[in-house]
Amino acid sequence: MQIKKTATSRVTRIILVRHGETIENKKKIVQGQIHGQLSRLGKTQAKLVGKRLQKTKIDIIYVSDLGRARDTAKEIIQHHKNVPVQYDARIRERSFGIFEGKNRDIIIAARKKAEKNYETFTPKNGESFAQLNKRVKSFYHWLLTHEQGKTVLLVSHGGFITALLLQLTNSPNSEFKTYHPKNTAITIIEVNGKKSRIHTLNCTKHLRSKAKG
Repeated sequence: MQIKKTATSRVTRIILVRHGETIENKKKIVQGQIHGQLSRLGKTQAKLVGKRLQKTKIDIIYVSDLGRARDTAKEIIQHHKNVPVQYDARIRERSFGIFEGKNRDIIIAARKKAEKNYETFTPKNGESFAQLNKRVKSFYHWLLTHEQGKTVLLVSHGGFITALLLQLTNSPNSEFKTYHPKNTAITIIEVNGKKSRIHTLNCTKHLRSKAKG
C-alpha cells in the first residue's frame, strides 16, 4: 500500500529507533502493548544508541508510551534535555490481544490452526495487520502536517516501524522480515514534497563495539 506524502517545500527528517532488547524478547514472550522490561543487553543498547544520537540535531521527540520504549528513550533524551518530548499511544506496537504475555509458540500454533500468517491473522481482542497499517498511515500523515520541516525522532517498536517502511517503499506485506528492525536499529527518512527517501535503513553500527551487555 502506498502512502500519499504531504506536499511541502521543506525537508522533514524522521529518525526511527526501535526499543532495546527486553527480557520478554529473550524469553520469546509476545509483548504487543504490555510494557516489557529492558534486559541487561537492552539497557546497554539504549545507552549506545543514545551516545550515537547525542550530537544529532533533533527538534522534537515522540516516544511510544509503553515502558520499553520510554526506558530506551531516556538514554537519548538525556543528551537533548531542551528538546520537547511527547509520549504517544499512536506509535505503540501492534496489539496481540489475548496472546500478550504468552510464549510465541502459542500464537504461532493459533495462526497455523487458523491457516493464517502474521499479516492475515487477527488475535482475539487485538489488532489485525490492516488495522496497524491504518494507524501507522494516519500518524505519518499527521506528523508531516504538524511537524513539517523539522527533524523528528520516533522511539517505537518493530511492528510499527516495519509497517511504515513497507508503506513507504510500496512493498508487499510478505517482505515484513526484510524491513523489520533489530533492537535500537536506526532508520532515517527524508521527506521533501511528495518524495520520500530512506537515507539510513535499520542501522546498528553503534552496537558493534559492545555487542554484549
